[in-house]
Amino acid sequence: MLLSKDYKFWFCTGSQDLYGDECLAHVAEHSKQIVDALNKSGKLPYEVVWKPTLITNELIRKTFNEANADEDCAGVITWMHTFSPAKSWILGLQEYRKPLLHLHTQFNREIPYDTIDMDFMNENQAAHGDREYGHIFSRLNMERKVVAGYWEDEDVQKQIGSWMRTAVGVVESSHVRVMRVADNMRNVAVTEGDKVEAQIKFGWEVDAYPVNEIADCVASVSASDTNALVDEYYDKYDILLEGRDPQEFRRHVAVQAQIEIGFERFLDEKNYQAIVTHFGDLGALKQLPGLAIQRLEEKGYGFGAEGDWKVAAMVRLMKIMTAGKKEAKGTSMLEDYTYNFVKGKEGILEAHMLEICPSIADGPISIKCQPLSMGDREDPARLVFTSKEGSGIATSLIDLGNRFRLIINDVDCKKTEKPMPKLPVATNYWTPQPDLYTGAEAWILAGGAHHTAFTYDLTAEQMGDWANAMGIEAVYIDKDTKIREFKKDLMLGNLFYR
Repeated sequence: MLLSKDYKFWFCTGSQDLYGDECLAHVAEHSKQIVDALNKSGKLPYEVVWKPTLITNELIRKTFNEANADEDCAGVITWMHTFSPAKSWILGLQEYRKPLLHLHTQFNREIPYDTIDMDFMNENQAAHGDREYGHIFSRLNMERKVVAGYWEDEDVQKQIGSWMRTAVGVVESSHVRVMRVADNMRNVAVTEGDKVEAQIKFGWEVDAYPVNEIADCVASVSASDTNALVDEYYDKYDILLEGRDPQEFRRHVAVQAQIEIGFERFLDEKNYQAIVTHFGDLGALKQLPGLAIQRLEEKGYGFGAEGDWKVAAMVRLMKIMTAGKKEAKGTSMLEDYTYNFVKGKEGILEAHMLEICPSIADGPISIKCQPLSMGDREDPARLVFTSKEGSGIATSLIDLGNRFRLIINDVDCKKTEKPMPKLPVATNYWTPQPDLYTGAEAWILAGGAHHTAFTYDLTAEQMGDWANAMGIEAVYIDKDTKIREFKKDLMLGNLFYR
C-alpha cells in the first residue's frame, strides 16, 4: 500500500527591491546554496525546492496560491535574507492553506569583524527582517513553526526534517478515509465522537458499512489466492501448534488469509486507508479479524478496535508521518491492560485481543490459534510477539463534547521480567513518564482513552505541532509533569478552547 507521496517543500526567500540588483542576485545565490546544502545533508526526509526571491505583494500571493494548487507541495519554508516589509505578505499568507516553517537563520555564520560595512549589513539582516515577518503571523494569529539557528548546523537540519514529517501528516490528514465495519461497541463512551467535527477539523471521512457487505467480499476470495497467502504465512512466521491438529490449525489460518485479501480488496476498491471492526458484530465472518488486521496494519492501514475510528485515523496518520524513516521501530494501536505495581519495576502491559501491528515486534513472530471468549466465532489465528525496547509516544485523541484534545505521553518501552507463555496475544510493556503513578493520574485527569495510537518513531513535539496546525488542544505528559501544574494547564485549556 502507498504510504506517502513523494512530497516536496518549497523554499521561499523574502526581500525587497530597495537594495539593487547585485544584492538581490546575492540573495538568490545564497538561497540556492542553502537549499542545496539541506538536500545533501541526509537529515531531511523530503526534497527542498528553491523558488525565486519574493519581493512584491503580487509575487508573494501568486507563489503561495501556486503552492496551494500543487499536489506535490506539502509545505513552504520561508526566510527573510534582507528586510522584507511584512504588509507585502498579508494577502498571500491569508490565502495560504498548507503548513509553513519560518526558518530564522542567516547566510553567514559569524560577523566578519574586519570587513563588515553597511552594504554587508543591508544584505544580511535576517536578525530584524525575520522579526518583521514573524510579527505579521502573530498579528494574523496564524499557526507556523519557527526554527532558529544556523542552516549548516545538524540540529537545525534535523528540526527541519522533523517538521517535514509533521507537515506531511497535516496535508495527508485530509486524505484519510476510515471504514467503519458495523458500529461502536455498545455503551462505551471514549470510542464515540463527532464525525462531522472530525471532518471539519482534520479532514477525515468516516463512513459505516454493513458487516456482511465486506463479508461477501471475503467470501468471494478464491481458494487458490487464499492458499497462496497461507503458504506465505507459513514461510514467514513460526507456527505454534500447541497440540492442535496441523490440518485443523491451517484451516483456521486460512480463514484469516481470506479475510486479509477480502478486506484489502474492499478497502482499495472504495479508497479507504483505515478500518475499524467490532467483535460484537461480525455477521458472516467466521473469525474476528486478527492476523488479517495485523498484516493490514503492517502494510500501512490504520486500525481501531470496537469501532474506535479516532484511533484508526491516528494510527494511519502516524504511519504516513513515519514512512521511509531509517531504522523505524514501528507504529500500532495498543490498549492499556494491566499494571505492574512492584516498586522499581512499575509498568503497564499493553495488548489487545488480537490486532497489534507486527511493525513493533522484537524477535520472532509466531502464529497461534486460540479460543476467544468474545465474538461467538471460531478460534481466530493471530500473530504473537513481544515489542521492542526504547522510547516512544502514546497518544489519545478524545472528543470532549465541545472540542477535541490530543493527549501525548512519553513512554519508555522495556521487556517484562518473565515470559508470559499462557498469554496468546502480542504485547508491549512500558512505563509512562515521569513515572507510572504520575503518568496514570495525569492521563486520567486529562480524560485519556484506554486505546492509544503508539509509535516509536515520532516525538511529542511533532504530534503537538500537528495538533497546533489542526487548531486543537494538545496536552503533554512527560518527565517534567507535576500534577499541580498539569491541572492548571487543563484549566487553561478549558478556558482557551471553549
